[in-house]
Amino acid sequence: MQPGFGDNYTGDSFLEDMVTNANVVKRDLCKVILDSVSISQYLCTVILVVLVWTYTLASTVSLKSLLLLDITMLVSGFVVLILTARMISLKLFAQYALNILYFITGLYALSPIYHTLTKSISSDSIWALTTMLIVLHLFLHDYTGCTVKDPGSLTNPTLSSNIALNMSIIASVLIASQLQSRQLVFAIVLFSLQVFLFAPFVAYCIKRYSFWLYLWFSLGVVVLTLVLVYRLQGFFFGVLLGLLVFITFICPYWLTRIQKYKFEINGPWDEAKLCFDINE
Repeated sequence: MQPGFGDNYTGDSFLEDMVTNANVVKRDLCKVILDSVSISQYLCTVILVVLVWTYTLASTVSLKSLLLLDITMLVSGFVVLILTARMISLKLFAQYALNILYFITGLYALSPIYHTLTKSISSDSIWALTTMLIVLHLFLHDYTGCTVKDPGSLTNPTLSSNIALNMSIIASVLIASQLQSRQLVFAIVLFSLQVFLFAPFVAYCIKRYSFWLYLWFSLGVVVLTLVLVYRLQGFFFGVLLGLLVFITFICPYWLTRIQKYKFEINGPWDEAKLCFDINE
């Protein structure tokens, strides 16, 4: 501090280096709408899981149909992974298959425990807790990445993504404990874990391979969900359709419109930032 000047003194040249909106990103409406497709697609995926839960609890879906669905999803996921993954070898593929075999075996061994896990808890409490967990799962899910580590990637899934995955697993086990047989418990938990654990990874591989193919895949998921919800109840169909329009079109429009009100100021008073990687 120079003598003769107050603590809050600023010279005439203090504001000469001020920069406004240096880091503000101008967003394109079409780009934001395309990015929001990931949210709409995963929301419909979760709703499909809830529909399968509902039909299974109502004995509309049989054990054979559910096991056939599990096998179809598992085989389809491996086919998509082989066709779209750029860094996967035969050794890595065999490791994936072996891990899934261990996973299915352990799940089948634990199904009797899951079957009697919530016998003393009422169905209303189970559905209330499941709804809360699914809503939190949707809020914490990583819509830009995947729930498992991508082959060749140096980054791991985020903490919030792992928490969201754990919430979906708990919700699946809670619903499965309401079923009548251990075989149904095994089939429904296997289906749920395939969707929550592997489906985001398969969708991520498709998106990385071809974005337009991912858009068609997402459109198919959305249409299938809307058709099934419409057959279940017309009111839920209207709510879901309005929610998808709000997420896919209205929210991106709002985001691009409010960008003009953003005002960022940078200057010599900011903290110093490193211009190199500290890990180097």
